[in-house]
Amino acid sequence: MEGLIALAVLLVIVLIVLVNCIKIVPQAHAMVIERLGGYLTTWSVGLHLKVPFIDRIAKKVILKEQVVDFPPQPVITKDNVTMQIDTVVYFQITDPKLYAYGVENPIMAIENLTATTLRNIIGDLELDETLTSRETINTKMRATLDVATDPWGIKVNRVELKNIIPPKVIQDAMEKQMKAERERREAILRAEGEKKSTILVAEGNKESVILDAEAEKQAAILRAEAKKEATIQEAAGQAEAILKIQQANADGLRMLKEANPDNAVLQIKSLEAFAKAADGKATKIIIPSEIQGIAGLTKSIAEIAADKTEK
Repeated sequence: MEGLIALAVLLVIVLIVLVNCIKIVPQAHAMVIERLGGYLTTWSVGLHLKVPFIDRIAKKVILKEQVVDFPPQPVITKDNVTMQIDTVVYFQITDPKLYAYGVENPIMAIENLTATTLRNIIGDLELDETLTSRETINTKMRATLDVATDPWGIKVNRVELKNIIPPKVIQDAMEKQMKAERERREAILRAEGEKKSTILVAEGNKESVILDAEAEKQAAILRAEAKKEATIQEAAGQAEAILKIQQANADGLRMLKEANPDNAVLQIKSLEAFAKAADGKATKIIIPSEIQGIAGLTKSIAEIAADKTEK
């Protein structure tokens, strides 16, 4: 019985040892294997067996990209302003062997290296440049850290400045400056608005004057054309009237000529014309001799007619 118990215990121990010798490396992981205290190999993804009591897993390494958020570090700018800056580093392990044997504490090493690099870069910049040059600082830090961490089997992909915290006094001054800048921009916008409004009003008045002048011009042209047309129509009417009068006179002469009047009729017409001339405003009238004879004849006839009436 004792022999069976011992054999069972031995089998259990062997089974446990065999199970411990079988290792499965998951995706995006690696294992550094040592044999008798020296580096042997690096296991990648898959099933692996190690020699019991001789081989051991020295370090388990994560090959995925990792993010480390370092606490704020005090830095001094070129113009002697002390501020707090915290950084975020994105890195990836590319060589598990170098990562296991390159440096004792890789994360602490990266943190210290980040702090010293940040101080060196910020020390060459003034406060305003620091606040407006995040991208430049990130690029310089990434390049410096990437070169420094290559012997450790680490590749730095990105470095970001998370927060830049200036002193309280500087923050108050910056807020006042921002307020003054906003007020200045507001005043400029208000002045530009008033300027544009004045210009628009002036342009409106100008357009109104131009339109009024154009309207007056058109009205004057229309009045002149109307007056011209009226004058033309009046002249045409007068010409037509004169033409009709001349036509009537011509027709009268023609009819008189066709009637072949005797001397008595002509003398009577002459007297009628003389009577019309006498009714005018002329102060002197020259009477032809023929008309004087007719007048004497007329007077004699009138006297004879009067004597007959008295008797």
